[in-house]
Amino acid sequence: MEIEAATPPQTTQQYVLARLRRAILTGALPPGSPIRQDALAERFGVSRVPLREALKILEGNGQVIYRPRRGYVVAELSFDDLLEVYRLRELLESEAARQAVGRMGEDDVRRLAEAHEDVVAAGKQGDVTAMATANRRFHFTLIDACGMPRLRRFLGILWDATDVYRTLYYSEATNRDRVEREHDGIVRAVRARDADLLVRLLDEHRAGTVATFRGFLGEQKQET
Repeated sequence: MEIEAATPPQTTQQYVLARLRRAILTGALPPGSPIRQDALAERFGVSRVPLREALKILEGNGQVIYRPRRGYVVAELSFDDLLEVYRLRELLESEAARQAVGRMGEDDVRRLAEAHEDVVAAGKQGDVTAMATANRRFHFTLIDACGMPRLRRFLGILWDATDVYRTLYYSEATNRDRVEREHDGIVRAVRARDADLLVRLLDEHRAGTVATFRGFLGEQKQET
């Protein structure tokens, strides 16, 4: 008799961590905003212990910062910080893409295409949170296929650091349309097993995002 594997229940810490990440991703906790631990613990229906544990994880991922006498705040990125993140992503994702192309089976390609379809569907509905979730699944389907768990872990940290800005990018319809076109090209390059083309398309994909962030972070700096 075949027994289905049960999904392990979330711990309180995992629950709080998921809620905090979603609040940061959606902008409910925007960059620079303070983390009111008492208020959040009450809202989540938990003690401050799992909240502190979750905040330490987010601090390690660069998503929140601890400031003496102020406590935790949601991390802000300067444009220089963002450039560093995207440069590191360029180096690591290029290696991941070259390794993944020859390793991806038909099931992997199907999952990549399905994630692309979910990105497009969420974009058409203007659901930027669902689009960001599907977009991450799209890219990490490719990254996971490289078979390099340490590289994958490093990339996860880099992606976490810019999640809140990614949803801002998707708030513009022109950017959502651009993502659809660029992802379509990435899927075709994977199907063709063309590593050079895939790396070039991924580079162009990141470059377009950086160009948009350049404007956004510059405007944000002028307002402060």
